[in-house]
Amino acid sequence: MQNYLLSIYQPDGGPPPPEVLDPIMRDLEEVNAEIKAAGAWVFSGGLHPPSTATVVRVKDDEALMTDGPYVEGKEHIGGFTVIRAADLDAALEWGRKLARAITLPIEVRPLQHVSGG
Repeated sequence: MQNYLLSIYQPDGGPPPPEVLDPIMRDLEEVNAEIKAAGAWVFSGGLHPPSTATVVRVKDDEALMTDGPYVEGKEHIGGFTVIRAADLDAALEWGRKLARAITLPIEVRPLQHVSGG
């Protein structure tokens, strides 16, 4: 089994109004329950807005910190889910279900296996 990161891309700006967001959150809870019931869920989380980010860069052995996201854009990663799937096709199916539920793009990417720890 391989772990996959399902990244949720959302547009910059505030959340949609409750009449739009509430059904999306209900559908998201249903998909998350399905992922958990299938034994594929590893963990997930939502992120605070990009304005809360701090970027750390090292230059000449000195850590430089700047506020905000690494790059300017019209969308950002708003949350993520890590799943365990037999193969990419299975992970893409979970990504499809998640995208349909929340009506936002989902990037599906395998995690590199790191041994030890």
